[in-house]
Amino acid sequence: MSQTKFSSLLTLLANRNVRIIFFAYLVTFMGTAMAPIAMAFGVLDLTGSTKDASIVIAAPIVASIAILLLGGTIADRTSRHKIIVIAELVAMFTQLVIAYLFLSGGATILNLTLLMLINGAAMAFNAPASSALITQLVEKDELQSVNALLGLAKNSAMIGGAALGGVLVAWLGAGITLLIDGLSFGFSAILVWTLKPGAQVKPEKSSFIQDLKLGWKEFSSHTWIWVIVLQFSFVVAALESVFALLGPAVAKSQLGGPIDWGFIAGGLGAGTVFGGILAFKIKPKYPMRLATFCVLFFSLLPLALSVPLAVYWIVVLAFISGIALEIFGVIWMTTLQKNIPAHLLSRVSAYDYIGSISLAPMGIVAAGFLYEVMGSTEVLILAALTILIPTVLTLFVKDVWYMRDD
Repeated sequence: MSQTKFSSLLTLLANRNVRIIFFAYLVTFMGTAMAPIAMAFGVLDLTGSTKDASIVIAAPIVASIAILLLGGTIADRTSRHKIIVIAELVAMFTQLVIAYLFLSGGATILNLTLLMLINGAAMAFNAPASSALITQLVEKDELQSVNALLGLAKNSAMIGGAALGGVLVAWLGAGITLLIDGLSFGFSAILVWTLKPGAQVKPEKSSFIQDLKLGWKEFSSHTWIWVIVLQFSFVVAALESVFALLGPAVAKSQLGGPIDWGFIAGGLGAGTVFGGILAFKIKPKYPMRLATFCVLFFSLLPLALSVPLAVYWIVVLAFISGIALEIFGVIWMTTLQKNIPAHLLSRVSAYDYIGSISLAPMGIVAAGFLYEVMGSTEVLILAALTILIPTVLTLFVKDVWYMRDD
């Protein structure tokens, strides 16, 4: 990182709100990076079935889809700040109970699925509120730098969390790993509570249904938004099936188990840190064109796992994927925050999230069944094509190709 960029980073951290949210991201994502590894290997050890694992892993996404619009609308109407704190505490509770079930030997597919549904409901309130809260913490011209900074915090934590998660699962088991994850949510809730955000712009008083309609009108009026969200309904389905299920399954059966998968996930996280540094000052003239090109690189990891290549090559390709993933994320979030009115941002973010994850549960469950019927190679190639084909088609959409950052 250049001296100028490093000085800009220090200037941002001098802002109390930015400093607190930065450390909150470090804490919560360190634990969050451990959770998918612990859950996937925990369920695989419990039943040995990718079908069972797919049901548990898909459960929180199903709950999120059902509740996201409610979460986004309530966030715009009430206090995003308080909603995030409550959601973090609910997530802490569910993760601690799941940890207890694994440690006590009481875990079943049914109780794990029910608890993950509650966890997903918490996510549905947290995600749209978090996206919009950033606009209450900093000025508009600082949004991209702060998004890049928070991406660095998130992804640095993901590197350490993924590697540590793999080691903890191998040495101590899924229960202890999930216990640490639960405690991280509680600590993050305390940090977020101490934030002092600026005044939240509230929508004019109207019915809940009218609020939903206004959010949809804003979302659907921007072609570049709904086209990319439609694209991501396929991309996220493929990525979730790889990260949450197929990757751990291949690591368990053909590589070195949770430790190797921890290194692969850590490589992805390292790439996102490097991508965050690149995104810190990047100013693309056509942001959605660059962002969409980045998505093509997301296919590298499933293709590497389909062989599978040697672990060190998979780590390298995961690193490249991570760079692309973070550049896309920073550009997308900043462009939304700049172009959507503040009082509608949580609702538009909710439509974004719900559209992007709408096919993920089916993707995960289908991957679990197809893995046992077809084998890993065919399913992972199919996942890569599910990323590549919609992304290439998206590049032909005029409003995506020519959308400018003026």
